[in-house]
Amino acid sequence: MSDTIRYIISFLLYGHNEMVDKVAYCPVSDKYPNTPIIIVGNGMNEPLHLPDLSEPQVECLSDGRYVIHNDWIYNTFFFLSRAEEVLNSQRDQYGRFIAAFSILGKEERLLTPLIDTYSQCLCQLLHIETPAPCYSSIHLTHDVDTIEYYRHLRGAVGGILRGHLKAIKTSWQDLYNDPAYTFPWLQKLERPYSVIYFIKDTPGCGLDYPQYNLHGKDFQTFLNDTKASNVQYGWHSSAQARRLSTTHRSDIIDYTLHRSHYLNCSIERMQQLVEMGVKDDYTMAFADQAGFRLQTTRPVRWIHPITKHVTSLTLHPLTAMDVTLSNYMQLTEEEAIAYMQQLLSTTKHYHGEVNLLWHNSNINALTYHKHLYPRVLQML
Repeated sequence: MSDTIRYIISFLLYGHNEMVDKVAYCPVSDKYPNTPIIIVGNGMNEPLHLPDLSEPQVECLSDGRYVIHNDWIYNTFFFLSRAEEVLNSQRDQYGRFIAAFSILGKEERLLTPLIDTYSQCLCQLLHIETPAPCYSSIHLTHDVDTIEYYRHLRGAVGGILRGHLKAIKTSWQDLYNDPAYTFPWLQKLERPYSVIYFIKDTPGCGLDYPQYNLHGKDFQTFLNDTKASNVQYGWHSSAQARRLSTTHRSDIIDYTLHRSHYLNCSIERMQQLVEMGVKDDYTMAFADQAGFRLQTTRPVRWIHPITKHVTSLTLHPLTAMDVTLSNYMQLTEEEAIAYMQQLLSTTKHYHGEVNLLWHNSNINALTYHKHLYPRVLQML
């Protein structure tokens, strides 16, 4: 049994490594290995292909062993590795693989984490007690795409063209008056939780505009307003660079924590993250539809879809992003609450990890998120 298959089985068994050898993975045969569970399939030895997502077929043999006639090992590998993005070359205008292109979006499977259902079934067959329904951890995250709207030339000019003269004046008078500077409000709201701010370290052009001055007065104010024992500052990498690099290499940023700008997370980019020593990635969600892109609610090591090796990069499933609900899915506030309730309830049921992304610049009078976000936190 390869190390990758052992890792997949261990993950399916909620980390019960001592039970891994009780599960065999083999092709169809007249004589199966003498293990309590046999998963039939040879997909890991074949070229990449779409998984069979049909209903589970579990056969109980006369001697009490169980044969699963669905290739759960390959299916798990397929979603954890993002192999679909190797098979499907479709990308949106930002270079992203989105739910509209995926079998998960097309077949409306984003709200049920298939891999976690496999886990519960296997644990039940092996009489392994699964964790009680609760959140394994909760991370509130913010992509600091901008600190302020109007306190730089291009932002002020844009505000003038839109007629926001009063907002520009008050912003220049005091950073705290700028509608994007919502960090003090967030700090009060999120005090009990673990919080990660993802800081941009980019050239600041194109999709990466604007790049704020990491040594400037406004950024220092941001740091002073957000520093707390439960706060971390991760790396928010470029949305458009084909080869990732750390432009400024700030001492403030923990470059082992990462999220790509615009949720751009190609296979090539993920391999670069491994090579750069990134340990934890929080990018993994579809921008256009909230749901379980990895088909699990739990953090998991990324498996390279071509080499099929388990890498050092841990993927943290992103439960939901604010603009996915409002801008892409076009949900009303009440519809967004109902949708979030379903996502959080499912995550809790499978002892999953909650990772929320709300932009500081999106919590203002022009959106419903200043009302929605506290309601979502109340659910936790």
